[in-house]
Amino acid sequence: MNIYVTGIGVVSAIGLNVRENIAALRSCQHGMGAVSLFATGLDVPVAEVKRSNDELKQLLELDAKRTYSRTALLGILAAREAASDAGIAVDRLRIGLISSTSVGGMDRSEEFYKTFKTDHSRGRLRNVIAHDCGASTEQIAADLGVQGMVTTISTACSSAANAIMLGARLIRQGRLDAVVVGGTDALCRFTLNGFQALMILDKEHCRPFDESRAGLNLGEGAGYLVLQAESTLRRTPYCQLSGWANTNDAYHQTGSSPDGEGAYLSMSQALATARITPQEVGYINVHGTGTPSNDASEGRAIQRLFGNCPPLFSSVKPFIGHTLGASEGIEAVYSVLSAQQGYVYPNLNFACPIEELGLRPVTEFQEHLPLRHVLSNSFGFGGNNSSLVFSRLTDQ
Repeated sequence: MNIYVTGIGVVSAIGLNVRENIAALRSCQHGMGAVSLFATGLDVPVAEVKRSNDELKQLLELDAKRTYSRTALLGILAAREAASDAGIAVDRLRIGLISSTSVGGMDRSEEFYKTFKTDHSRGRLRNVIAHDCGASTEQIAADLGVQGMVTTISTACSSAANAIMLGARLIRQGRLDAVVVGGTDALCRFTLNGFQALMILDKEHCRPFDESRAGLNLGEGAGYLVLQAESTLRRTPYCQLSGWANTNDAYHQTGSSPDGEGAYLSMSQALATARITPQEVGYINVHGTGTPSNDASEGRAIQRLFGNCPPLFSSVKPFIGHTLGASEGIEAVYSVLSAQQGYVYPNLNFACPIEELGLRPVTEFQEHLPLRHVLSNSFGFGGNNSSLVFSRLTDQ
């Protein structure tokens, strides 16, 4: 059974919808800047969505008095766009929602703790209720009117890719007719301080696959796809989700395996699922965080799989930051448009290739390229590696 993408929605530091995101990518306008959402002593660039929580509520026409985590607000905005784009009828199809997040409602928990730490008899408990990762998923499902299969995946940076895979499998197994899949994550003190403790934050704008790379920049946002079985299609799809794979090399709690074994297995198995050869891949949306270990590991895996003639590739993280559990939700939207429109995105800040690899990413926006298959990578903590293949429709 073929799985088709019929709807897309995205919000990130470079735009509140798909149109704004693509316009920024085309014009090389990144979303990096200083932290403004909360007070912090860290002087590092981040990619914030350019709206406060109150402004997001107003934009979404939500009850101003109801408690929503920022993760939920960003998720609702992107999921609404995807569902509207697909035109799915929640009252006539078996529709599910599989959402992913790493942060959950941590931003609300931090607000609770500010009061609670000074007086244990005080604190707004509604903020704590929003803490769990599943809370944002339930609010997104309620907003969309989805009452079928609703679940949450949290596998660090591969979360949204795994949500997309699970959705595809549920359709193939006849459990659902359509499914909204993707992820959402918001910036908060916990993640910013946590990545600082790991010593992998770059104090400057990140430089994926560059010899001078020194770390990543965090970001926030949300991205969702609508997947459908062929029998339920009512419009021409964007493309086909033809392949996917998840592997776990369990090399280290946070680090990538130096030889890229997990990344290689993830990519090669995704191509096998899609029944294509490496030579048929036209573009790779790489994980490309900008950390010394990640880029070297992914680069070695690319060379192992594709040899001396790798396809075009680039990382979009200098535009939107590393959005953790939302990263493949957002980047899957971009990859869908790569497959449909032939888009290839710029790898900002690249100057010199990694000496041991010599790989050169794309540095200019390109379009109308004859891309038949697009590979998108998301590699998470613990060696949880996921790859997706999006394929152009044969009549496009």
